[in-house]
Order: sequence, then C-alpha cells, then structure tokens
Amino acid sequence: MNVGVLLAAGASTRMKSPKPLVKWKGQSFLAHGTRALWAACDVVIVVLGSNATVVSRAVEKEFTELAESGALTPVLHAARDKGARDLELRFETNAAWKKGMFSSVQVGLAAAVRLKPASILLLPVDHPEVRGETVAAMADMMAEAVESFGGAKAAFPYALVPRFKGHRGHPLALSPALARTIAKDKVSVDLGDAVRRAARLVGYVDVTDGGVIRNRNTPKG
Repeated sequence: MNVGVLLAAGASTRMKSPKPLVKWKGQSFLAHGTRALWAACDVVIVVLGSNATVVSRAVEKEFTELAESGALTPVLHAARDKGARDLELRFETNAAWKKGMFSSVQVGLAAAVRLKPASILLLPVDHPEVRGETVAAMADMMAEAVESFGGAKAAFPYALVPRFKGHRGHPLALSPALARTIAKDKVSVDLGDAVRRAARLVGYVDVTDGGVIRNRNTPKG
C-alpha cells in the first residue's frame, strides 16, 4: 500500500480564498490533487491548517457530489484493478501551520508512516495539473528502487524527484525510512533541507508532465 500526503494548510492570501477550494476545470485544487494521488495510493492524507473546518466540510460535500454523479467510478475501478479494496481520504490538522509548509510536511508524514506504507507520495495542493499517471509512475519507480536495494524498504532512506525540462517538481516519492526521519527532524528549515540531510540517495525522474512544476499561487495561476 502507498500513502499520499496532500499539503493544504496555508492561508492562501494571494488567492483571496482558501486555496484548496479554488476551482480548476470544474473541481477544487484539493479534488484534483487527491484524484492524482489515488492513482497510486490507497489512502490520501490531507493536511489542513487555515480554515480547516470550512475546507473539510466543502471537500466532503464535493466528493459526495462527485461520487453520486459517477465521476469517481473510473478512479475506483482503476484502484480495484491494482488490488485496492477501496480508496480513502483522511484529514489531519496542523495546529502550527503558521510556521510554514515544513510543519505540515511533518504532520502528514507522521500520520502516513503509522499506516506502514510501501512508499509515500507528497504533493502540495497548488499543483492541480499533476497527472495521475505521473504519480503512478513515481510509485512504481520507488518500488523498483527499493527492490533493487534488497527490498529493505523499512531501512533505506531514499527519495525520488520528478523533473520536467531540467526543473525539479512534485510529487516527491519517499521511502518509509526517509519519511520517518523527516517527520522527526528538529533541525531542518524546509523539506529540501531535510531530504538533503537524511536521504542516502536521491533519484531524479525526467517526466513529460509539465504539471509537476506548475504551482498556482494566484487566481490567474
């Protein structure tokens, strides 16, 4: 089982409304991110902070409507084809969200490792254009990498980073060992710093998905 972590705790001041609920192609950023992660993850943990109650209620309503309309049926069928019994969406609240994104990363990773996943896919909510097939490819490559190191997924701190035309992006794929270390990190100032400190190896995956580098921080993107 893989677990996705969707980071959606920020205040979204430039959006002038909660960023997770901003619509793109008829669905919220949060819905797009969740569906992309579901391409490889049985469980998606959404880390909320600012406006947590408003966002969670709105998203629950949106997903109920998507399910009733049949829009989620292809996603569910694809999940069952890869062996998942069901898909889950869980919420975690980062009370310290004002400290910055890294604090949300740590909340999400701490929750994810408790599920004993094969790998963890970490995605900011402001990347709604990331494709599900990119997430699935990242997860498959992580599984192959861990297997090449003797299947020691519990012990090997490894990260995979997608790259589009030479630019690094998201989602990051983390081995459980690396996720566990980052969740407990008391020194690093951000995710990049934490990965550099803790990873024994970082791999880069060149992709054709420009969504991995497109972060939408303003209403016009």
